[in-house]
Parts: sequence; C-alpha cells; structure tokens
Amino acid sequence: MEKGKTNNPNGRPKGKPNKITQDVRQWLSTVIDKNRRQMERDLKALEPKERLQMLEKLMQYVIPKQQAVSAEVDFSTLTDDQLNTIVNQLTKDIDDED
Repeated sequence: MEKGKTNNPNGRPKGKPNKITQDVRQWLSTVIDKNRRQMERDLKALEPKERLQMLEKLMQYVIPKQQAVSAEVDFSTLTDDQLNTIVNQLTKDIDDED
C-alpha cells in the first residue's frame, strides 16, 4: 500500500484519537497510578519552592486555565451620579484602611 493511503478514504473520524496516542495515554495513566505513592514521597522530598513549582506544572493538567476577561466602559455616556457611585465603590476599601 502506498504511504499516506488507507482503506478508509474519509480518514479517521474527527475527535477520535489516534490508536497509538490512545495506547500511550492508557500506558502513562497506568504508570502514574502504580507509582502514585512514590511520586508523593518524591514531591515531599523536594524543597518547598521546587514542590510548588512542580505542583504548578501539574495543575495545568487538572485545572482549566482561566480566560482573560476585559470590559470596556464608555464613561462619557454615564451620569455624574453613576460615575460617583463607581468611584466610591472602587475607593471604598482605601477609605476603610485610614
């Protein structure tokens, strides 16, 4: 058979993982699961700074990253009362600290 040609003219369905990728993920999951206690001991043996760095690297695989959120406000459309309310809310904690 010619390279790049398969018996499926449509190719692999979208979203279906490559068989090798699926096998490697399963293998890696098994390795991690079987070595969980050793990995915990290794983490505890690290210096605090190194431990935090490692945990930060691992977190990206279990905690979704937050998307940046931006808001644009056209202050020229707000009344003086609305602007005063915004300023008071933003500076409320500053006034409380004095």
